[in-house]
This record gives sequence, C-alpha cells and structure tokens, in this order.
Amino acid sequence: MKKLQMVDLKGQYEKIKEEVNASIQDVLENNTYINGPLVHQFQKDLEEYLGVKHVIPCANGTDALQIAMMGLDLKPGDEVITADFTFAATVEVIALLQLTPVLVDVDRNNMNISLDRIRKAITPRTKAIVPVHLFGRAANMDAIMEIANEHNLYVIEDNAQAIGADFKSNDGSKKKVGTIGHVGATSFFPSKNLGCYGDGGAIFTNNDELAHKLRGIVNHGMYERYHHDVVGVNSRLDSIQAGVLKAKLPHLDTYNKARQDAARKYSVALSVNPNIWAPFICETCDCHVFHQYVIRITNGKRDGLLAHLQEKGIPCAIYYPIPLHSQKAYADARYKEEDFPVTNQLCKEVIALPMHTELDDEQIKFITDTVLEYLK
Repeated sequence: MKKLQMVDLKGQYEKIKEEVNASIQDVLENNTYINGPLVHQFQKDLEEYLGVKHVIPCANGTDALQIAMMGLDLKPGDEVITADFTFAATVEVIALLQLTPVLVDVDRNNMNISLDRIRKAITPRTKAIVPVHLFGRAANMDAIMEIANEHNLYVIEDNAQAIGADFKSNDGSKKKVGTIGHVGATSFFPSKNLGCYGDGGAIFTNNDELAHKLRGIVNHGMYERYHHDVVGVNSRLDSIQAGVLKAKLPHLDTYNKARQDAARKYSVALSVNPNIWAPFICETCDCHVFHQYVIRITNGKRDGLLAHLQEKGIPCAIYYPIPLHSQKAYADARYKEEDFPVTNQLCKEVIALPMHTELDDEQIKFITDTVLEYLK
C-alpha cells in the first residue's frame, strides 16, 4: 500500500508535471513575474469556468475576504454575521477592518451556518452575512439571499473550501458557489481542491462597478501607475502561481469527482457503525466537493480514535478544536455558551480523514477498517 498522506500533492503533480513545468518555464523565460499574461489568462479561464463576469486574482484567500469587504465600503462598527465553526481567517478580516464580528451557531446536519441563528442575530447595525461553504459543502444560498434581500444586507461568500461545487436553487437552476452572493472569495492554498504551489486567492462578482473598485484595491489603489484613486493594499497573484493554476483548472472537475468517489466509499463503509456520523453523499448533484472528509464520533471516543489512527500511521486532524467565540482574540461578553450548542459539540466530535485526489481503494479500506476496529 502507498504511504498514506492527508493530502498527496506530489502524486497529483506527477500526472500533470509537463503542463505545470511548461507554465513555470514560460514565466521564467519571459520574466513576467507580476501581472503577466498567465495571470490574465487564468483569470479569463476561471471566469468562464465559474460563469461569473469578474474574477479578480489576489495574493491569498484571507486577502480576498478582506478586499471584498473593503470594496463594499463597510464602516467601523458595522456588524457582519458569520459562522462560529470555521477557520479564523473569516472572522480575522472582519476584526482587522474594525467591523463588528457577530458569530452564530451552525446547523448540526451540514455544519454550515444556521439560518435560524442568522435571523436572530440581525440588528439595525447588521450590514453583511458571510456564509462559509464548509469542508466543500454548499450552504443554503437560496435562504441566505432571501434573508439578505429582506434586510438589505450584503452577502460575501467564503468559498475557500468549495471551489467547483454547484448550488441548485429552488427554481432548478444551478450556479457555482462563490458566484451567488454580491461577492465571493476563495483561496488557492496548495491543499485546496484547486491549489497552487504557494499562496494565492481570488474574488468573484457579477457587479461591474464593484469589480472595478476591487481591481484598484488589490494594486495599491491604482488604475494608472502612481495615481492612487482608492485606499488599497498590495495583494497580487504572482505569475508562477497563476501558471500552476491555469494548468490545474481543466482538471478541477475530475479532481472533485475523485474526492466525491472517495467520500462515497468512506461513508458506505463507516455508516455501519451507529456511533459514526458520516457525510451524506448526494448522488444527483455536486453540492459537496469534499475539501475535507469530516466525520463525527458520537460516543465520546473521538480523542482515543485520533491517537489510534496516528499510532497506525494514518494521518488525521481536528477541524476545528476550539470555537471562534472561545478564542482569546475574538472573545466577547456578548457571547454566551448556550448560544453555541452545536459548535461546542462539534468541536468534541469531529475528525477529518485523509482526502485528496490520489486516494485508492486499498488505502480507503485500511483507513475505514482501522476506524471501525477501534469503535466496535
């Protein structure tokens, strides 16, 4: 059996090395390191893939979220609602801009932001909602947009973990997540479903005026060299990373299907144990692209399983061990533990198993047999 890895980037690279190497060589030979042709080509390719009017590449996913909020002219003190159960970058940028983060609980069944908690958290100072498509599963964008429209709020999609996922609306139409709200942000961190070989990110929108502003913000507020029209930052996707992403983008649907196939095999095997909550696999849609494959251990043996898997040489991780409302940086007297029952429980139950495009049946069987053996 091949060595188990949480993410097998080398195995993936071996299959596309000629395309990747050619893109990198092109940059090196032409010395087009910043805003070169490959950046613009990748931008156009991604716009076509997502079916969105504007893709604005930037330096990383955290910047993408921050720049999206800057483009919407949110002011210090404005309240922004987001999920308590996610990576800190989502709330980090809200705090950096001196906005007021409003953390809310998530749904037990899908671990995405709770619609009921969003409604209860809205005040006259609320200006935006940031749904996170957690672990690759699309949040309920129909309902979120309905709430936002009712209260005249912006929706900023945190799509760092779900690029390529589809959301099927109640009217039967499909859109790529990240393109449904007023603006979306994603990360191209190496382990993402579409990852580069360093840092990278992008912002998506169908709003022409907002796109123009965002393009200035990412480049020091300039549209013309040395003319600074808006307050900006230095956040550009470099050409080498764009070349890697351009080479990988045509494979994204294949990558996501490989993840879905692996997740299906995991869930079929693990669902035989009543103490394991395994993700539901939709057979007729692509609403989950499994950036992570996360199960819940409901009998209190999660930490024991973690140690057992590590002893057997199986990589695993806990996403996430501490709720954001309990983090020192984001502690606030407004938050009460009874407001976060689901998040607090998830932090005690979740464990992520290896998930990547190169998983094979032998590896999946060894992993699932090892989990079931410990929990029998």
